[in-house]
Amino acid sequence: MLQKCEGIVIRTTDYGETNKIVTIYTREWGKIGVMARGAKKPNSRLSSVTQLFTHGYFLVNRGTGLGSMQQGEIISSMRQIGEDIFLTAYASYIIELTDKCTDEKKPDPYHFELLYQTLHYMNEGYEPDILMNIYEMKMLNVLGLHPILNQCSVCGSTDGHFSFSIREGGFICHRCLEKDPYHFKLLPATVKLLRLFYYFDLSRLGNISVKEETKAELKNVITAYYEEYSGLYLKSKKFLHSMDQFRNLL
Repeated sequence: MLQKCEGIVIRTTDYGETNKIVTIYTREWGKIGVMARGAKKPNSRLSSVTQLFTHGYFLVNRGTGLGSMQQGEIISSMRQIGEDIFLTAYASYIIELTDKCTDEKKPDPYHFELLYQTLHYMNEGYEPDILMNIYEMKMLNVLGLHPILNQCSVCGSTDGHFSFSIREGGFICHRCLEKDPYHFKLLPATVKLLRLFYYFDLSRLGNISVKEETKAELKNVITAYYEEYSGLYLKSKKFLHSMDQFRNLL
């Protein structure tokens, strides 16, 4: 049965000499896989619409197994991302994280909107480090992880100077620091942003100016938390780390 959906291409796999298996995160159905026959041919009408990061409308013949893509209409090719190697690295991490954390055919319109907004803002020139951190914090609930960010994870206090404890799974106040000698010391701005990124609606994002020191703290805490609790080891994350080191040499 032919059905139309709105989606974003998050993975492509070559199949034979001319075909692709395309994974699309859709607004209507969640993550689906479809066969795009002939999509590897340069003159194919499916060639451009099956590129990574493409946001579009897709006409799909859905069955019980792998569906087939009949047509596609590009809404946005996310051109700025595709033309910038650093943005491509960030966006690749975002879509791989999406792919690894979501189940097939499980609709989640909120998550679709989050993915679209993140890539759209990135394409529009917003700070990719911050967008990545926001997305990572938002994905924790999808992974079933719930860091304690509204109080001390040990005593429950809501006031004081806060650090972050991987062991305790959230903020830890200055009175409880001896509970975790390996806690991450945080600037007040980092505490505020970790809480903000976890709770706020991305559609309300304005221009956020973040100091490099705060960015480094955000990156260290979020990376350590993911490494401890998510069980994910993503190739795109390793590549992104390599890109960061390369960029620092420029």
